[in-house]
Amino acid sequence: MTFSENCRVCPRLSSFLDQVRIEHPGYHALPVSSFGAPGSRFLIVGLAPGMHGANRTGRPFTGDYAGNLLYGTLHKYGFATSPDPLDAEKNANLALELRGCRITNAVRCLPPQNKPEPSEVRACNGYLAGELAALPGGAAVMALGLIAHQAVLTAMGLRKSAYVFAHCARHELPGGLTLFDSYHCSRYNTQTKRLTTAMFEQVVADVSRHVA
Repeated sequence: MTFSENCRVCPRLSSFLDQVRIEHPGYHALPVSSFGAPGSRFLIVGLAPGMHGANRTGRPFTGDYAGNLLYGTLHKYGFATSPDPLDAEKNANLALELRGCRITNAVRCLPPQNKPEPSEVRACNGYLAGELAALPGGAAVMALGLIAHQAVLTAMGLRKSAYVFAHCARHELPGGLTLFDSYHCSRYNTQTKRLTTAMFEQVVADVSRHVA
């Protein structure tokens, strides 16, 4: 599948984005493309763009709390040139780049209440399949949450029951890929202490050792 910001395959999502563009005329409010070099040894798969994050800025995990934790951690382990993508946008000397890493989402359009329907996850799955097919042998895939985890398995034609999601779980997949699971770095998960910064950093540290 070839990505296009003009995609309107999912009627519910397309109509919702039409409404968002009216309410927030300065927002991107279109499908959001992946960020980072294709075929990197580390692919991060999120859920979907956030209303005031990627949906606003047009770049995955940029502009919201989840992005602060994600990019801060990626910077700590050498995968990003700045811990704060918005500060990087303001200072050309800090221009944000990913190093050996790429970020995408299971669903590329903002869903109402951040809850995509199964049919919408399936509609975007071909894009994810393309991302996975471009990975080199020995690459790591980090799934942020259950939906992203299952989307990866679907894209590879694998049975979900054979690879059970759990925070810090590690799964060896066909083709030499390794799937690392983490709870999503959302504000809800961190505020409820389901996910702490240390817990999240542990998964990225495991990935860093794997791709070193």
